[in-house]
Amino acid sequence: MPSLSPQTLQVVSTLVIVVVALLIILIRMKAAKRPTSAKKILIPPLSMSTGFLMFLFPIMRIRLLYALAALLVGLVFSIPLITSSKMFRGDDHHVYLKRSPTFAAVLLSLLVVRVLLHSYIEQWITVPQTGAVFFILAFGMLLPWRIAMLLTYRKLTRHEREFFKKLMEN
Repeated sequence: MPSLSPQTLQVVSTLVIVVVALLIILIRMKAAKRPTSAKKILIPPLSMSTGFLMFLFPIMRIRLLYALAALLVGLVFSIPLITSSKMFRGDDHHVYLKRSPTFAAVLLSLLVVRVLLHSYIEQWITVPQTGAVFFILAFGMLLPWRIAMLLTYRKLTRHEREFFKKLMEN
């Protein structure tokens, strides 16, 4: 079986990133129709954190400065996600993520920026290291966004928790 050239590998990985990102956008838009929970908010970053195991393999290791830069860019990229993600309590008293055209536009814009950054950065480091950098960037984007969502969720459900706490005290 012939090995793939770095250019072919890069094209394939970029296409995979685009397809996965588009699937995530569709899933997020559909998920807004169903109530959310703390569990649904926390599972993605917890699941994604297992990806840090990639750094056990020397081929994936990057300089600390690259990791910090990727994390910082991810934190900056999380700001539009946080500001475009609104939650509300529905008539059924469940908490929902409000579907917003802005949210889809933000995700698509971030996707374009990531693909452009990806093709620039790959010139300086190997393809596996580029993947590692963008994993850290994605995690740096996802974690603050999900923490902000959890804080909003907890604020919206505070009254409910206080009610049940008082009920148990009586």
